[in-house]
Amino acid sequence: MSATIYKSKPSLRHNVFAAGYYAIMMMLSVMFFYPMYWMVISSFKSNRKIFSSPFSFPEKVDLHNWSQAWKIGNMSVYAMNSLITTSVTVAFILLFGSLAAFAFSKLEFKGSKLLLAMFVLGLFMPLQSYFIAQNYVFEFLNLKDTRLALIIPYIAMGLPLAVFLLKAHNDSLPKELMESSRMDGATDFTIYWRVILPLMMPGLSSVAIFSALNSWNEFLLALLYIQDESLKTIPTGLLAFSSRYITNYHMLFSALSLVTIPMILVYVLFHRHIVSGLTEGSLK
Repeated sequence: MSATIYKSKPSLRHNVFAAGYYAIMMMLSVMFFYPMYWMVISSFKSNRKIFSSPFSFPEKVDLHNWSQAWKIGNMSVYAMNSLITTSVTVAFILLFGSLAAFAFSKLEFKGSKLLLAMFVLGLFMPLQSYFIAQNYVFEFLNLKDTRLALIIPYIAMGLPLAVFLLKAHNDSLPKELMESSRMDGATDFTIYWRVILPLMMPGLSSVAIFSALNSWNEFLLALLYIQDESLKTIPTGLLAFSSRYITNYHMLFSALSLVTIPMILVYVLFHRHIVSGLTEGSLK
């Protein structure tokens, strides 16, 4: 015997609130999306057209500016350097972050709360607060103009968020998993590698996306530590389109479009994993 479920009709107050909510969300979406739209349409114009009619649609969609920006701006070298730096950074953040999160969440050892507090403190420390000391250390170790000058600080800056998110995710896992694995004779590393790590995949996906975006777009350290043209990354390489007296805007917008669109596509493809990784640890 089937039961009939009657749904109450939404009230007028509820409809007004919903309409206002969607209107505000649409306005915010347009505000965030429009600069990117303006960047892309400007990349198809000439410098004169960008200044004479900045908000008009281009007369034709010609990818000539994009190919010229890629060739003249030496973007292939900068993109490869960004890809290497970002890949190595993300790999080490995932490795170190997952190990630390497993230890803080599932193991008991002295000083764990103090060490965790130090990681969490890293979330609130601005780059400028330790930049001078970091600069002296890199100068002493002769690390400037090497890829390690970017990879090491990028890993250090990404680890606090990685440990925070992954520990919250691991806390939501049942303790019976650890207990049953230990009864079967599994060591701590076996439990981490074969039990916990596969369950951390949603959280690892979120951490990977955030870490990749931060490393790919980082500008200040790349500008200060890398002077060798063959090691520069995309953010500093874009300065080639701008000099003291003139800026080649249509080339600059073309290059920006080339390096921005891939990151947006990555986010669109994996946004479900990002959301699930962020919310899974909060739902016990």
